[in-house]
Amino acid sequence: MRRIGLTLPIGEEPLGALPGILGDVVAAGYTDVWTSELTAADAFAPLTVAALSQPGLRVGTSIAGVFARSPALLAMQALGLAELSAGPVRLGIGASSQNMVTRWHGAEFERPYSRVRDTIRFLRRAFEGERVTFASDTVRVDGFRLGRTPPHRPRILVAALRERMLRLAGEEGDGVILNWLSAGDVRAVLPFVLDANPAAEVVARLFTVCAEDAGAARDLARPLVAAYLSTGVYGAYHRWLGRGPALEPMWRCWRAGDRRGAVAAVPDSLIDELFLTGTEDDVRAGIAAYVDAGVTVPVVSVIGADPVAVRRRALALGA
Repeated sequence: MRRIGLTLPIGEEPLGALPGILGDVVAAGYTDVWTSELTAADAFAPLTVAALSQPGLRVGTSIAGVFARSPALLAMQALGLAELSAGPVRLGIGASSQNMVTRWHGAEFERPYSRVRDTIRFLRRAFEGERVTFASDTVRVDGFRLGRTPPHRPRILVAALRERMLRLAGEEGDGVILNWLSAGDVRAVLPFVLDANPAAEVVARLFTVCAEDAGAARDLARPLVAAYLSTGVYGAYHRWLGRGPALEPMWRCWRAGDRRGAVAAVPDSLIDELFLTGTEDDVRAGIAAYVDAGVTVPVVSVIGADPVAVRRRALALGA
């Protein structure tokens, strides 16, 4: 593998602890660090720390949500990170989920495909230093110009699940970010991206559970599967991938408000497909399977109850 990424934060460490950790990340062989947004640091803050403390690392957002910020703010945040980075930053953007957008950010989750597409088109022009006036059903900007042109044009990647967004990643993005899928699924979804852009970057976040016992690993993974795959966008995604019948018992419990029953109904076989479990050699073999399927940047995300063990496992999986 030419590149291998690690998800930041590794555990629950605060931003102030990152400089002391990132040296170990580089020493372990990682080439990239990637961030997401949930309820702690936003997608850009940890990467700012990484760019300052370890300039050799490639940095990428996976993802920065387009409904949680205006297109102009997104351009400014990308500019700031680009000015600190030795090479092009990877600006991974996406619609996120209805739960996060509407319940946490108080925004309307409307026309997600169009909002991502229009944001890409605005960003392309903004990064070239244009004074941008842009009006569409989802984006309205009148006369915005970045104060400086980024020293390296950020590469725009699209977080995509189903066909339309996958095609958008290939047609208008520089690559795609994949999530919650098996290596076999990668082979099924990539043609939608690569038909338009055979050179597209293919980033995939790969979940591994810090437990060598299969039963313990599944127990750690099961609540995450229930919570994520019961949301509208991920539920529709896995129906599209053909997992509807296997997941229907879980969804039935979730709709009834029976969270414990939903967790119990997660099939073992699904966890084995979507999570890399077992020994470190087993996990490395699993990562290699994704690369063989077409992933160019595997990004490791380690899950576990013990922060020390999580960090140890994460560092052991470097290239």
